[in-house]
Amino acid sequence: MDPQQQAGAPNPRPPATGDGGFSAILTVLVFFIAIFSTILIPSSSPLKNSLSILHQVPEGHVGVYWKGGALLKSITDPGFHLKMPLITNFEPVQVTLQTDQVREIPCGTKGGVMITFGKIEVVNRLHKEYVYETLLNYGVDYDNTWIYDKIHHEINQFCSSHSLQQVYIDVFDQIDEKMKDALQGDCTRYAPGIEILSVRVTKPTIPDSIRRNFQQMEEERTKVLIAVERQKVVEKEEETKKKMAISEAEKNAYVSKILMEQKLMEKDSARRQQEIENQMYIDREKSLADAYFYRIMKEAEANRMKLTPQFLELKFIEAIANNTKIFFGDKLPNLILDQRLLGNFLQRGSRERHPES
Repeated sequence: MDPQQQAGAPNPRPPATGDGGFSAILTVLVFFIAIFSTILIPSSSPLKNSLSILHQVPEGHVGVYWKGGALLKSITDPGFHLKMPLITNFEPVQVTLQTDQVREIPCGTKGGVMITFGKIEVVNRLHKEYVYETLLNYGVDYDNTWIYDKIHHEINQFCSSHSLQQVYIDVFDQIDEKMKDALQGDCTRYAPGIEILSVRVTKPTIPDSIRRNFQQMEEERTKVLIAVERQKVVEKEEETKKKMAISEAEKNAYVSKILMEQKLMEKDSARRQQEIENQMYIDREKSLADAYFYRIMKEAEANRMKLTPQFLELKFIEAIANNTKIFFGDKLPNLILDQRLLGNFLQRGSRERHPES
C-alpha cells in the first residue's frame, strides 16, 4: 500500500481510559490518605477526625457529626461507623456519669479575707436525648459554661455573703448541697439535658495566721468540751450514786414494811388466838357455872322436897343418937325437948308397940 492510500485511510482511535483511570487514581489517593492519617496523625487530632473514613465511637459515648460546620441531627451509638473525609467532622460525646474537677477557686469572704478552694468535684451526666440540643446551644465544651464557670460564680456568691467563720466551720457542711442546688437550678432552666448528681467540696485554704488562730480556738474549744464532758461524767456518777442510795433506801423501807407487816400479822394472829382461848375459857366457865347453878337448884329443890316432918324427925333422932353422953351424979339434968317432936316420936313408938289399937 502506498503512502497516499495510507494517508486516505482513517486512523484508529486510542482506547478511552480517562474516566476509569481517574476513579482508580482517586481511590488510591483516598486509600493512601486514610493510611497516612491513621499512622502519622494522632488519634485525638481534629485533622484525623476530618480525614478519617472509618471511626470508632467508644462505649459510654455517642457520635456527633458536623458537615461543613453545621451540626447534624444524626447521632450514632458506640461502635465502628463510616463518614465522608474532609467534609464531615466527628466528635464523641460522653453520656455516662463523669466527674469534672474545678481547681483553684479564689473567693473573698464578707470580712474581706481571701481564701482558695483547692478542688471541687461535680458529678454530672448529659442525657442522650438532649445531646443535639445541648451541643447546638453550648458546643462540645458545654461543661465549661454550666459547670466550671458556674462553680466559680456560685462559690464567690456564697463567700461574699458569709464570714470566714461560717465558710470555714459553721456552714461548710452545707456548701456542697447549696452548690448542687444552684447548678441544677440553672441547668434545668437553660440546659435541661445536664443532670447534676452531686458536688464534693474540699476544705478551703486560708492564710496561715488565721489558720493558727482557728487552731488555737479549736484547741480551747476542745478543752472546754473536755471539761464539759468531765463535768457530765461527774454529774452522772453523782446521779448514779444518788439513784443507788435511793434504791437502797427504798429497798430497806420495803424490807422494813414487810417486817412490820409480818409483825403485825403475828400480833394479830396472837390476838385472835388469845381471843379464841378467852372465848373458850368463858364458854367453859359459863358451862361450869351453869352446871353448878343447875346442881344447886336441883339440890335446893331436892332439899325442899326433903323438908317433911318425917325426914326432920329422922334427922332429929339421928342427931340425938349421935350425941351420946354419960352423966355422973345423983340427979340427971333436965332435957328440954320440942313438944311436937317429942309427941310425934312418942306417938310413933306407941303405934309400933300397939299395932292393933
